[in-house]
Amino acid sequence: MSAVNSFRGPWAIAMYTWREGIRKKTLLGFLILSIFVIFGSTFMTAFVTKADIVEGVSTTVETKIIKDICITAISIFGVLITIFISASVVPTEMGNRVIYTVLSKPVRRFQYLFGKFLGVQLIVIANLLLMVGLFFVVLWVKENTLPTMLLWSALLTYFQFLIVSAFTFAISCSSTSSVLPTIAGLFIYIGGNLTVYLKDVATRASGSEAMVENLIASLAKLLYNVLPNLNDFDLRTQMLNLPINSPPVDAQIPELIMYGSLYALTGYILALWLFHRKEL
Repeated sequence: MSAVNSFRGPWAIAMYTWREGIRKKTLLGFLILSIFVIFGSTFMTAFVTKADIVEGVSTTVETKIIKDICITAISIFGVLITIFISASVVPTEMGNRVIYTVLSKPVRRFQYLFGKFLGVQLIVIANLLLMVGLFFVVLWVKENTLPTMLLWSALLTYFQFLIVSAFTFAISCSSTSSVLPTIAGLFIYIGGNLTVYLKDVATRASGSEAMVENLIASLAKLLYNVLPNLNDFDLRTQMLNLPINSPPVDAQIPELIMYGSLYALTGYILALWLFHRKEL
């Protein structure tokens, strides 16, 4: 019975977080804009094909344009929604003092935090499924075949968002405002997509005798070792160049899921540590 009650508290908090999150106007704005872009991608190709009809633009190229627009929209708006909701749920309740009411009840800090994090993931998953679902319909109508590649891409995209969400959420647990966690979340996402370049910078600058270049090499190497490699979760190239009904090529799906889960767990443990140190 105690185990059931221990789960009911976090689940109730998760549902409350879900209801409050989907009412946020900024989040809804990002979602609606992404849906317009995905839905409008089919109309954008009409202008391209008409302009380039003498060039012989084929249906394959037309589909490639649609996929490129939709993948970009899901990546940009998806990560903005992820960062925005992850950065705001805890600071918002600190600001309006709801957190003090919740923690005054028989709800422990780890239950509260788990409920909040679970609620954030429900919002992220729901928004991702909505965007991917519309993209799925667009591809189904255009190609009349099951876009298997999109399903795998959506799965890996969620784990990419999960990593960003976990560390953004952790930073928000030590902040009274959502501004700093939002900036940190953007840094994690951008830095995680530039890890290949960070390694290259560290390699090129490490052999120099100049103090500044050695400092840059050390910083680049540190960021490369600390930041997650989010590029590994990106199937954009395969989505654009391979048939949409084919499985991913050379993508270590189980390893990537484990990799993303470990980074997310690390971020959540950091959130627990920071939240327990905070005076409430």
